[in-house]
Amino acid sequence: MAGTAAAAVTLGIIGAAALGAPAAATSRPASEPTHPAPRPAGIDWKACPTKDPVEGTHVKGLQCASIRVPLDYARPDGEQITLELTRARHTASRSQGVVLLNRGGPGAHGRDLPGFFKRTLPAKVAASYDWIGFDPRGVGASKPSLICDTSYQDPGRARPDTIPANAREERAWTARAKAYADDCARKYRKILPYMGTTEWARDMDEIRKALRQDKLNYFGYSYGSYLGAVYATMFPGRVRRMVLDSVVRPSGVWYQDNLDQNVAFEKRIRAYFAWIARHHDTFRLGTSEKRVAHAYAKARAALKAKPIDGKIGPAELDDVFLADGYADQSWAAHARALSAYVVRHDAGPLRKTWRPPGRLDQNNYAVYTAVQCRDASWPRDWDRWHADSERLYRQGYRFETWSNTWYNAPCAFWAVNGDTAPRVRGTASLPPILLVQAQEDAATPYDGAVETHRLFPTSRLLVQRGGHNHGVSLSGDRCVDGAVAAYLGSGRVPASRPGPDAECQAGPEPAAVAKPRQAKHTVSHH
Repeated sequence: MAGTAAAAVTLGIIGAAALGAPAAATSRPASEPTHPAPRPAGIDWKACPTKDPVEGTHVKGLQCASIRVPLDYARPDGEQITLELTRARHTASRSQGVVLLNRGGPGAHGRDLPGFFKRTLPAKVAASYDWIGFDPRGVGASKPSLICDTSYQDPGRARPDTIPANAREERAWTARAKAYADDCARKYRKILPYMGTTEWARDMDEIRKALRQDKLNYFGYSYGSYLGAVYATMFPGRVRRMVLDSVVRPSGVWYQDNLDQNVAFEKRIRAYFAWIARHHDTFRLGTSEKRVAHAYAKARAALKAKPIDGKIGPAELDDVFLADGYADQSWAAHARALSAYVVRHDAGPLRKTWRPPGRLDQNNYAVYTAVQCRDASWPRDWDRWHADSERLYRQGYRFETWSNTWYNAPCAFWAVNGDTAPRVRGTASLPPILLVQAQEDAATPYDGAVETHRLFPTSRLLVQRGGHNHGVSLSGDRCVDGAVAAYLGSGRVPASRPGPDAECQAGPEPAAVAKPRQAKHTVSHH
């Protein structure tokens, strides 16, 4: 969820002719189909190519394979689509099965994840599983791979300021959003009705069948937490172990969750500006959060008047700093870039920090919209969007409100109606599910973990107190990582108690010195 255009951090993280009335939503049951698809014949694993065909996806040293699944599970013998998978095999003498991995989005690629998990977990735990990465339907190397109107995110020049100064600028943005939705409909009209989370969960079960597993282990970040919760609701008898990290609030899917995100990101960006102020001797941007915010506004205004290279304007600046609401790894580097631009009038560091969206970014965004617009009902009256955005902006939630509005705006014009959001609720027969949540996460606020914990009576909630990064597990917190490893290794979970079942204290805030960038394993949108 969240973000503008190239700001979609791969944790990571935005008028054609009318299409006529949106297609009616098809009914999709939240349980196993009456006529399930035939059991797949198995998987033919081969060494992945040294040079992967999808830019930015690193699969060297892994095994690759593909499976075919129904486009429409109501017609299992009808049109099929292809899902691309990877595997890092277990090396222990006794396997604990497979772990299916998802980094979020929806729309983030996933075939590189087995290598990350194999490298990062304790050797004994890593050796005991087959780690399975996959590009979900519509994503990356899977076929078809969706990409819509690339000019929405990358018009080849600076995008219009996401904060509309008047009604004319707002109408221009809505026209751009509608053009994006129209282009997706022209290219993928027969696919869009089958791009919701329910279909993704069924795809997961087809992967389980193809891997010849009676039960599935699963690890999902961000949106992947919601996908896991939906899977556990639909197929409770097929769950063995499940880690859901940075947990989506099911009852807010998706319009309200985005509004909540606008509030949460304001808190995080203010915390970041306060951190910059505490290091005024280094950055020279002001000695208070308000002074730093003023410096940022000054930079936005200057970039609106004269974008760097004609390509980096205020929207692109927001793209860069949106990453700092997701995680603090880039705080020092981005503060230095802002300082160079504001204090020394040097655009070089900012120029190096921003990058235009590539193919995977465009694909990520197309699938993000396809899934979220299909999953649940969205307002079709633009007056509702305007009123909510204007209300939040006037209340002081300024950093992300309008950029997030435009990121999701195609859903107001989507050719396929949103369905009733998939039901999420666990049964007492489910094995323990481990929920991991940073207390101050802005992308998936804390309430989502609390709600999911309540909906799944066998779940255990591990909270990182004072933590504000999105995607907690396997990011270096020894307390959190130890609990996750213990769960995956032996199934051990904290004892149940009122509120969070276990807590880890977040580490110190980052130093005001740029550090080498670390590989991200999560996704900025849900």
